[in-house]
Amino acid sequence: MGSMGEGKIETKSKVLIVGGTGYLGKRLVKASLEQGHQTYVLHRPEIGVDIEKIEMLLSFKAQGAHLVPASFNDYQSLVDAVKLVDVVICAISGVHIRSHHILLQLELVRAIKEAGNVKRFLPSEFGTDPARMGDAMEPGRVTFDDKMVIRKAIEEAGIPFTYVSANCFAGYFVGGLCQPGHILPSTDSVLILGDGNQKAIYVAEDNIATYTIKTIDDPRTLNKTLYLRPPQNILSQREVVQLWEKLLGKQLVKTSISKDEFLSNLKGLEYAEQVGLVHYYHVCFEGCLANFEIGENGEEASKLYPEVPYTTVEDFLKRYL
Repeated sequence: MGSMGEGKIETKSKVLIVGGTGYLGKRLVKASLEQGHQTYVLHRPEIGVDIEKIEMLLSFKAQGAHLVPASFNDYQSLVDAVKLVDVVICAISGVHIRSHHILLQLELVRAIKEAGNVKRFLPSEFGTDPARMGDAMEPGRVTFDDKMVIRKAIEEAGIPFTYVSANCFAGYFVGGLCQPGHILPSTDSVLILGDGNQKAIYVAEDNIATYTIKTIDDPRTLNKTLYLRPPQNILSQREVVQLWEKLLGKQLVKTSISKDEFLSNLKGLEYAEQVGLVHYYHVCFEGCLANFEIGENGEEASKLYPEVPYTTVEDFLKRYL
């Protein structure tokens, strides 16, 4: 049956990963190599004496990745880096408590447009779909607004794209039983946000990387948003807590915080903390991740790639026992 026949040899895209030493970036490098892509990792000269990042880059090199010296401070180096590949994935941080560099990607968009060879760009998204957060609260909305600035630049430049909406990183949300400021599950008590019944979606970080790399050569996801919604991981905070209680073999003491109380606690906190807590508010009090249908401009990862074995919330929690 023509080119769709079984005998066709797939040529896998060459991939450049920007932010490859980061929390998600290092997983994207690993997934790209595992899935057989020629993988290029941006190496910024201004890394200085950050020995852990250097060690990580050297380990990528040992696994077969190519290190590409380039910097956001040197536009021509970005153009040259982009010219080496077919696909660019950016995973620079959009988390204010660490560092927030989303708008730096405007330089990358400019470089991709000038290079003219990129078949697909995946900007740094990997969370809540910013296109659905037009009514988000200050100051948390800055993350979504910045991501929409990047989307507008990509689309105006005519660059082919895929946006990945990965929902909640399991390490943060499941690890902390959906409690802000916690990344280890408590064995005695838990704070329930509101009634604790709003559904959210949790995805293990390694699974996010695997799904992301799967999508880059897939025509079904071209110029669309890929939503990661593993069916067993669409759970409320109370359901996450119940799974943990089952594993522990005991009940946790539960207290709850109302919407108004949660919001009044934001006042007086540092800006970065406020940004993060507003995101928790939209996810846990409003259920912003699971309260809509994906629609025709999106695809769902676990349906497209049923062969990917995803980590369930219950299995994720077993790590902490």
